[in-house]
Amino acid sequence: MNKHLLALGILVCFFSCSSTKEVSKNTPQILRNNNSFLITEVSTDKTYGLSPKNPVEVGGVKDSEGPLNERRFLNALAGPNGEEITYFRSGSCCSIKSDNDPYGFGAVMLDNYRVTWMNSKDTVSIYINMYDSGTLKAPVGFTIKK
Repeated sequence: MNKHLLALGILVCFFSCSSTKEVSKNTPQILRNNNSFLITEVSTDKTYGLSPKNPVEVGGVKDSEGPLNERRFLNALAGPNGEEITYFRSGSCCSIKSDNDPYGFGAVMLDNYRVTWMNSKDTVSIYINMYDSGTLKAPVGFTIKK
């Protein structure tokens, strides 16, 4: 009985953050260099990358480059006035739907990065999906590294 309740609790937690966003179209990413993606625009959607319901889709997990692609995305960003950013991965969270789930459940977890820059008052959470690949943009409040 306890095992069934534990399993049910895990499933509820796993799917409680599930995204309502459509599954990715697997858009190919363009490299600026080996450590950074080419990003050409800033999003006008205030939730893009800043909400687990609308994560940045960097892809790469199929080619064993998921974590590298997450860093490539973050390395392309700058603070609101072009400041150099710093970031760290704070962990995984939030289950979302994905056809690219390597385990066949149809859902994957996002990675959450905390991002800051010089004279910033706080850190900003950016949610990244390394399983699906979409058009990359800088989130609102960020600029693109020159």
